[in-house]
Amino acid sequence: MSTAQTPAKSSLYNFFAPGGLLSKTHPAYEFRRGQLQMAQAVEAALDEKRHLIVEAGTGTGKTLAYLVPAIRSGKRVIISTGTKNLQEQLFHKDVPFLQRVFFPNGDEKLRVCYMKGRNNYLCRQKLYDLEHSPILSGLEEIEQFRIIQDWEKHTETGDRAELGQLPEGAPLWPKLDARTEACTGQKCQQYERCFITEMRRRAAESDIIIVNHHLFFADLAVKRAAEDAPDAGILPEYAAVVFDEAHELEDVAGSYFGVQVSNLRFDELARDVEITLRNKKVLTAAIENTLGSLRQRAQFFFAVLPPGEGRFAFTARPEFLEENGDEWIGIQRGLTRLVTELQSIPQKPDEVHNLIRRAEELRVQLGFILENTDANTVVWIERRRFERGRGGRENVFLQATPIDVSQILRQALFDQIETVVLTSATLAVAGPRTTLHEEPENSSSFTYIRSRLGLDHARDLVVPSHFDFPSQALLYVPPDLPDPRTPQFASQAATRIRQLLEITRGRAFCLFTSYAQMHDIFERLENELEFPMLMQGSAPRSVLLDEFRHTPNAVLFATAAFWQGVDVQGEQLSCVIIDRLPFAVPSDPVVAARVRAVDNAGGNAFFDYQVPAAVITLKQGFGRLIRSLHDRGLLTLLDNRILKKQYGKIFLHSLPDYQRSTRLEDVERFFGLSPQL
Repeated sequence: MSTAQTPAKSSLYNFFAPGGLLSKTHPAYEFRRGQLQMAQAVEAALDEKRHLIVEAGTGTGKTLAYLVPAIRSGKRVIISTGTKNLQEQLFHKDVPFLQRVFFPNGDEKLRVCYMKGRNNYLCRQKLYDLEHSPILSGLEEIEQFRIIQDWEKHTETGDRAELGQLPEGAPLWPKLDARTEACTGQKCQQYERCFITEMRRRAAESDIIIVNHHLFFADLAVKRAAEDAPDAGILPEYAAVVFDEAHELEDVAGSYFGVQVSNLRFDELARDVEITLRNKKVLTAAIENTLGSLRQRAQFFFAVLPPGEGRFAFTARPEFLEENGDEWIGIQRGLTRLVTELQSIPQKPDEVHNLIRRAEELRVQLGFILENTDANTVVWIERRRFERGRGGRENVFLQATPIDVSQILRQALFDQIETVVLTSATLAVAGPRTTLHEEPENSSSFTYIRSRLGLDHARDLVVPSHFDFPSQALLYVPPDLPDPRTPQFASQAATRIRQLLEITRGRAFCLFTSYAQMHDIFERLENELEFPMLMQGSAPRSVLLDEFRHTPNAVLFATAAFWQGVDVQGEQLSCVIIDRLPFAVPSDPVVAARVRAVDNAGGNAFFDYQVPAAVITLKQGFGRLIRSLHDRGLLTLLDNRILKKQYGKIFLHSLPDYQRSTRLEDVERFFGLSPQL
């Protein structure tokens, strides 16, 4: 950032304090001491080239607390978020506001850009190829193709978000998007006009780059695999990164530093080879036969994988290879034969080199998953059923995931980047403080996040929420309900939920830790409640949220998708009910592997891993309720283990200081009702 474009460096106090620049420009200004504390900590971390962990309670105003120091630093800073909503808030609301604050005359401009994953952007070359060789399915897809053709002529970004009339899961889009697999880079005829090229140019000219965690770690994984080759990845060089919603980092990083192979990847490779070679007029009968054979061998291979529901560990791989050697050798030979056929094409078009690379990559990755013996890798299978079309189909995903990502992140991120800031409303577990600390041994609140991510040396800070939780929220835990793991729980829980919703007059989220429990309770209450009932899965998430906001007294039944990244302010959401302490499913292959790893290293997986992870999830779920100073409402946890078990104290000490009760009469009083005698 040039000196002319760096806002004048008056103190942060003069920006955030009463009478400061923010108070004169923000219509809803309130002085938030925690916001100033956080901004000062972020600025110090950027100046001193140090790492920082900040838990910023809801209402702190944390986006301005890191954006302002980032802009003032004069460095290129990546801002990475966990949700699309936060990305859009930063780019479309916070950045334009700061533009007006810092440069009211419009004489300078903040250099900020917003980057998404490649599959969000249109590939012009694919669109033009499809015009000449249409493989469209049905009238609806033909109409969608025409809409995209018209849009391509005037869009500046190529971002599919501009296409409001294109359904979210439209099967046409993957045939046209700009994902890496079919990209020929600078050899492409459309390279100079490419939307990805343009996005990279904008990023290279920007000082603040807003991305999401998936894009960030996809980029980091590519650069790590390419050993930081100059052209690897999509993000330009940067001095610092701020992770907002940083509680998600372990799972996102694990997915990108792992390997995934599926029957879908084989289908897509065969389809792309066929389409590309036909378009280039080099498709031969021999290659068509090879593709037919590869499809058949892939079908045989995925059919003999161990059966199971959902996600499950694939531990008996040596035995599997011994019993199914023909299918294993067949699929490997099918890929090798395809590579040989593609290499034999004379005067190969540029696209063919990409197809060869994809086939080789698929062969190597499949070999890694089936034959690797790395103790830090868990291999698992996931089966997903897709109902689109007649009878639907089952897709099978083979995954190899690192059990512990801390060493990878330490080497690839924390040791390479001068400043990394982790922030979220939910990072600390039991014993928050409001002072800066230097050494990890003093930072008990952040022991969990430090150990899981490999962040050994960082300052940390907990800034209190701006909200008055004792007066704004009541936490009710019924002491008389049975253990949620027993068969008696669902019936009694449904009765208590009905009682609570009658007091709150609906206006509630009922959040569950499993789909089965959600469906069970929903069905028990369906004919019992007088309020409109909505359930996750009956419509897209955004549609359900919109319906909830505009339906008086509505009750939404939902699972993990609604535990975070959801913001409903005002009386419309006056109650959040959670069925049980949100411990991760112990049989999940990744969770089970991490539990074993902690225990084998001499730790106590329950207290070192399972309880802290559940604490953070519970804080996220309860965080849906109080979103502004004017919100008021009831939090209910139907799982009284939080009161009866020793580990319950860790949860209670980690939560904000809500008013607490175990009496239904107190709930009635909180809503201004006379207790029933």
